[in-house]
Amino acid sequence: MGRTFRRARLRPLSARVIGAVALALALIPASFVSAANSERDMPLPTQDVSLSLREAMAVAAQHNPSVLLSKERIEAAKGDVTTQLGAMLPNLSSNVRESRQTQFLGTFGLSPVRTAPFSIFDARISASQNIFSLSLIQRWRASREALHVAEFDAESSRFDTMAGAGLTYTEGLKAAAAMSMRQANQQMIQDLLNMTKTRRKEGAATGLDVARLEGQLANEQQQLVVAQADLERAKNTLANLLGFSSAVRLTLTDQFTLDLPDVEDGRAAWERAVSNRTEVQAQTKRVRAAELTYSSITGERLPALVAQGDTGLIGNRWNNSLETYNMALVLQIPLFDGGQREGRISTARSQLRQEALRMQVVLNQVRSEVNDARIAVSAAKEKAILAQVGLQAAMKESEFARERYAHLTSASQFDVISAITAIGRARDNLVNALFELNAARVNYARATGMLDRMS
Repeated sequence: MGRTFRRARLRPLSARVIGAVALALALIPASFVSAANSERDMPLPTQDVSLSLREAMAVAAQHNPSVLLSKERIEAAKGDVTTQLGAMLPNLSSNVRESRQTQFLGTFGLSPVRTAPFSIFDARISASQNIFSLSLIQRWRASREALHVAEFDAESSRFDTMAGAGLTYTEGLKAAAAMSMRQANQQMIQDLLNMTKTRRKEGAATGLDVARLEGQLANEQQQLVVAQADLERAKNTLANLLGFSSAVRLTLTDQFTLDLPDVEDGRAAWERAVSNRTEVQAQTKRVRAAELTYSSITGERLPALVAQGDTGLIGNRWNNSLETYNMALVLQIPLFDGGQREGRISTARSQLRQEALRMQVVLNQVRSEVNDARIAVSAAKEKAILAQVGLQAAMKESEFARERYAHLTSASQFDVISAITAIGRARDNLVNALFELNAARVNYARATGMLDRMS
């Protein structure tokens, strides 16, 4: 009856609470909702940010969501270490119990008999301690190696993010260089167009010559628009890698450079990569963690020693009780569990072999990346040098052709147009070569694990 009465009182109370919440929601002013919507629709304030290549990579290493996610995995691994360590530390618990009960005494004749109600008070503290368990020790050591794996994986994610930001930055520099090149081409064509219009008035050029140059000028203007779009796209991608909002406007302050250090020989670069690459260090820790996990499972075959005990007060009332205690030293000897342990041992043994094979995969991948980066840097440096030589030759050709066209009325326009086309092609080659060279520099630093020290 008492429980029924309490439930009957709770129902009206809950109904009143729900009704009050519904009424409050219904009374929210429409002006507040419209103000919230208008605030959401307001344009975000813009912010101008200027970054060098080095600064962009540093910002990406601190604010990229993937990097932050990998740092949270480290915290989770630390929690697992604490959990495994806690399994080897003392376990204390306490409870206080006050009960009122009767007991069944059996049946005498045809009527069951029970005792009169009586009370029992019990307050107790219990403790247990694993004195020796090889399995628990190895599990704790394996969790520590897993923590190191998470830390190295976080570093690898950070370096990948930095490399991605660096490559995107160089793409932006390529687009900016292409814009400058297109503007220079436009200026050359515009100068020649003005000269051709003057010659046409003098009867030394035709309308076809003017139309041909105007078509080339329109093509260069179109290519300039494409380069501008490429620059904005690179900035947008870079802002996303840096974790910036869409309201941030980026300015790239660096320029392409040819001052690069010489590439190390294959063996020196390989040794540097093996000692610096976090992927190799992480896989080394994975192998070690797999070894300890295998050892912990095989350690379950060994006896374990556990100390247990409890002490407390028991009586029919808290002020009428006696102290009691129980202490035990338990030797746990595993005998047979239906083959489950052997199955786990077989699985752990296979996982250990898998991690050892993955180590070979990682080493082969690092060796391949180092060799590819070395080849790319050497080839890009040669291409950049040849592109500079080609641009200088094209500039000389254009100078001679323009001088001849300006002073000789019989000179053909095709020589000048051919020289301008050669200059545009040479500038294209130089921009592409500089982009490949600077991108190769980023890839080489990533492949050798020197991205943090790249200037």
